[in-house]
Amino acid sequence: MDLRDIKGIGDKLASRIINHFGSQEEFLQAAGNYDVYRLASMEGVSQRRAVEIINAVLGNPTEEFLKTERAVQIYEEIIQSILKYANTEYAKNRVLLLSPGKNKAKIQENLNMVMAAKEKVAQLPRDDLKALFRNVNPSSTSKPRYDTSKAILVESNEDYTRLMDRQLNQHAQILNIQEVGSLDEFELVVYIYREGILELDETSNLVMVNCDSEDLEIIPEIVLSYYHKNQALLENILKIRQILQYPSVLGDVLRIMDSIENSPIDEKVFDTAVNQAKDHADRKLEEAIKKVDLSGEEVLDLLNKGMSPKIQEIFDEILKEAVKKIKEYTGISFDPFIQKYPLEIDEQELERVKKREVGKKEVKAFEERVKVASQLQLLKGDVEMEIQEVLEFDYQFTLGCFAFYHDLRPPQMGDGFRFKEGLHLNLAREDPSRVQRINYSLESPDNVVLLTGANSGGKTTLLETLAQISIMSHMGLPVCAREAQVKLIDELYFFSKKRSLDAGAFESFLSTFMPIVVREEDKLILLDELEAITELEAAVKIISSFIDFIQDSKSFAIIVTHMAREILKTTNVRVDGIEAQGLDDEYNLIVDRTPRMNYFARSTPELILRMVHQRSDGKLKDIYGKMLERF
Repeated sequence: MDLRDIKGIGDKLASRIINHFGSQEEFLQAAGNYDVYRLASMEGVSQRRAVEIINAVLGNPTEEFLKTERAVQIYEEIIQSILKYANTEYAKNRVLLLSPGKNKAKIQENLNMVMAAKEKVAQLPRDDLKALFRNVNPSSTSKPRYDTSKAILVESNEDYTRLMDRQLNQHAQILNIQEVGSLDEFELVVYIYREGILELDETSNLVMVNCDSEDLEIIPEIVLSYYHKNQALLENILKIRQILQYPSVLGDVLRIMDSIENSPIDEKVFDTAVNQAKDHADRKLEEAIKKVDLSGEEVLDLLNKGMSPKIQEIFDEILKEAVKKIKEYTGISFDPFIQKYPLEIDEQELERVKKREVGKKEVKAFEERVKVASQLQLLKGDVEMEIQEVLEFDYQFTLGCFAFYHDLRPPQMGDGFRFKEGLHLNLAREDPSRVQRINYSLESPDNVVLLTGANSGGKTTLLETLAQISIMSHMGLPVCAREAQVKLIDELYFFSKKRSLDAGAFESFLSTFMPIVVREEDKLILLDELEAITELEAAVKIISSFIDFIQDSKSFAIIVTHMAREILKTTNVRVDGIEAQGLDDEYNLIVDRTPRMNYFARSTPELILRMVHQRSDGKLKDIYGKMLERF
């Protein structure tokens, strides 16, 4: 697939996308992984535009289905409602790319998945899962840091070049054996041997690795850094999988990770042990020497030959005890003392021992890390699969929660539109006692309907509810109604209220609106009080002509209007009304929001006039009565 061949992506944008992702293949892979946010991070690309581009790459037909800005807005409001339940970036990306289509098999497949998720969500500890999911966003990078305490030693320029080509120099310094000086400055040296020409007798910080070894046997952190960086993620994934009763290798992975010895040698331990042993030995020497009784001959030997046998015996015994105490404290047996009183510490010997022990521990730790990295590398595929399964579950969990908390039900596919106890999504989580569910139908032969009623009576809400039900059905989602039948259509149009249009805007409206009637595609057209476009007579003629064209097609339309009587003079069409029962004392409408079929609903001014008439008396009441007669 070439980006430039995709609708809406020109050469300039394609070049910018390729530069942003590094290559066209990298972008196509990101699109296949639903990575909306990475594309939206590009300068000048909004989230909506990113969704459009990736939808185009994936072949999702959103733009072909939603034909007006208000239809797009309703779709985006549905998406935003779902996003409130998404926890991971992966789930959010998948939700953003949910798209209405017309493939009945795909719609049913998605609907089955959402309904199964809804049923599962009802049985799960939802709050616990949401808390765990907050920390489930895999790290995009896990490159180990450059380690200045470590060096890689090679025997030839060829081996040096080979390791450079493998980019191991990004992790540690690579040294050529022919040019290297002292290796003591490094805590660990990994000797990549081919012939083994280096003398190793006195080199405690060096480990030998065959030149044919894998990268992880030289730099185990290449594998381990991923696990260390994602340890909290893996712990949460394991807990989620346990809740879901999914099998997992992550328990073994975490146990293997815990087996790594991470604590470095504290060189101060040696200093403390030696100093404490010295202080103790000095006190013992002072006490012991005071008790020594030397003969004249022994004094002469002390002057002429040095240490007398008696004193030497005392030193030997006390130094032996001091060495024992050092071993008890450090686990290592060594004698760092110069035989004097008080004892002196051989600093060179102490440093030699410290370097030797640090080197030995580093070598042992390195060998352990290689062993662990080899084990973890074998499990990497399983680990990534388990993470992906949990991310996929969060997508299902998101849709399941959305369906569960909004009490959504699966629609049936049919030849028209009909729903029982439907509700606008914005009202679905309200107190049931405060909202009214509504019933409505739009079916042949009455495929075009005029909808009348009082202002603020719910006409626009009814259109939006029907639009939501249609869009969600095409997305393979359950809908906010106890029962619903939906016709699969090709296009959805929703024209919102407009206060007024001047001549130029009116021409623009006609060029957008009227071509709809000549299109062959099946359509659902929702028009909300468009008579404000021009004067009454022209509006009646335009809407009547539109009704005649749509009635002769397989499309459907609802037109909210206050001109039903005038329109009926020029065409035959069903009129429905949302009936207001009256006004309360604060002039709030008392409304039955379910439309009555074949019924002219009273307008708000008529209701107000009736209330004023009832509260008046005398001549004023007569005047209001005559006004009411005109209604």
